Amino acid sequence: MASDRKEVLLPPESNAARLWSAKRRAILLIGLVAGLMLFFLWLPNGARAAMFTALRANGPMVAMLVIFSLITISLLWSAGHSLDTRIFLLFNIRGCHPKWLDRAMWLATQAGNMATAIILAAIFFVIKYRRLTVEIILGTLTLWLAVEVIKALTDRARPFMDHEKARVIGWRERGRSFPSGHTAQAFFLAMLISHWFHPGIGGITSLYAAAVLVGFTRMYVGAHYPRDVIGGAVLGSVWGILATLVDPYWFGRF
Repeated sequence: MASDRKEVLLPPESNAARLWSAKRRAILLIGLVAGLMLFFLWLPNGARAAMFTALRANGPMVAMLVIFSLITISLLWSAGHSLDTRIFLLFNIRGCHPKWLDRAMWLATQAGNMATAIILAAIFFVIKYRRLTVEIILGTLTLWLAVEVIKALTDRARPFMDHEKARVIGWRERGRSFPSGHTAQAFFLAMLISHWFHPGIGGITSLYAAAVLVGFTRMYVGAHYPRDVIGGAVLGSVWGILATLVDPYWFGRF
């Protein structure tokens, strides 16, 4: 499944292409800010006040939002990209990579796939956890939307597009690199399921160990840099906390 052939670097973008890319990101950012402002204006006064109260009371989520913002800003730091590259190549190229391990890592990385979340939601629906089913589906769809918007804004290339020696396990992922959607999905599910079932320290450790494994596999299969994975983990955790905050207000009827 691993590709042994030498990857070909893409030609550099022209000045016009880079200018258009920057304008596109600026337009998208302005549209996003305007949309958020309209959303908050549309909310009833009581709901708006309750949301801000919940945000002030939830220090960990605010802290993670700050961390995510700092990680995003750090993408502009050239030395950070150099460190990102060294860590990525350490996990992606160096060491022994037998075919059975490549296959195992490819299978493990699918745990962060949207299809896996839909299958999990279907299982919970069958066993009568319909409220959790709705939370998983809505959370997955909105998280995917957030990831795609952030990817369009940051416009970071995949590692295999920058490094000719990068190994790609499976197929070449489309789209941009930051943040890792698979990792975000895995941490979102770990947070949500932990909140629902309170499985104890052993169960929680297992859920987050699985999420960390998904993050690691994203570097192993050649799809993401380390900061993409860290950003995805933080964003997915924030999304899980948001789901627990809105749970009493939006899903009480299910």
